Amino acid sequence: MDAGEFLGLVATHNPHRFYLPVDAGIATGGQFLFGGCGLGAAIVAMERVLERQVVWATAQYLSYAKVGEVVDVDVTVASTGHYISQARVVAKVGDREILTVNAGLGERPGDDRQWDEPIEVPPPDECPVRRGRSGVTGSLMDRLDMRLARGGQWDELSPDAVPDGRSALWVRMPDIETSAAALAVLGDYVPYGISQALGKWIRSNSLDNTLRIHRVVPTEWVLLDIAVHGVHRGFGHGRVHLWNGEGVLLATASQTSILRDVAG
Repeated sequence: MDAGEFLGLVATHNPHRFYLPVDAGIATGGQFLFGGCGLGAAIVAMERVLERQVVWATAQYLSYAKVGEVVDVDVTVASTGHYISQARVVAKVGDREILTVNAGLGERPGDDRQWDEPIEVPPPDECPVRRGRSGVTGSLMDRLDMRLARGGQWDELSPDAVPDGRSALWVRMPDIETSAAALAVLGDYVPYGISQALGKWIRSNSLDNTLRIHRVVPTEWVLLDIAVHGVHRGFGHGRVHLWNGEGVLLATASQTSILRDVAG
């Protein structure tokens, strides 16, 4: 299964327009479109239109799409050259704009190097299953196999668990091919990391998300290495490095999150 099938993105007679029915399988526990799924759908749409792979994509989240609504996904090609294309997506429910995505797509010849290294954690089979929050069902999380590599379960959160603001999850997306769009879904975890860093659950949502693709290689498990930089004035900032099991950097995501309220 590719990411478009996983997300439920549907083509139309217009090659630059797609639509995305929002169901529980791509939604948060609050029953609205999961931000990473919105970015992933936009990436699939742009890659299909341009027949090039995304290098970077940045989403600005403007409103919510609720379960049961249908999102129109329109692709505009801003420029295209021998190696690089620039494109944007505007996603709406009716006249309500949900998100905009700008992206660069293409490939150029050059060096192949990596300097960053992953956080040291046990392998997936030695990590406990990540438990969901009590009473929250019917969401994207039901489709993911997640293992807690560094941090605490929701009912065991403590600032002492990740005093450096760095938590980690192993995630497996059964039956879906590794792609930029699939990594976009998994890159939307700074809000999770903020709760881990503060040692208490924070209701928060993404204001933006920028995904930078390093190397897409097939992998069963993806390690989400989440670092929270800081929280101030009701916002939190951080990044997620996405690694395969052999320490290859797949992508990096960075986000600002709105902190809605604090659970004591």
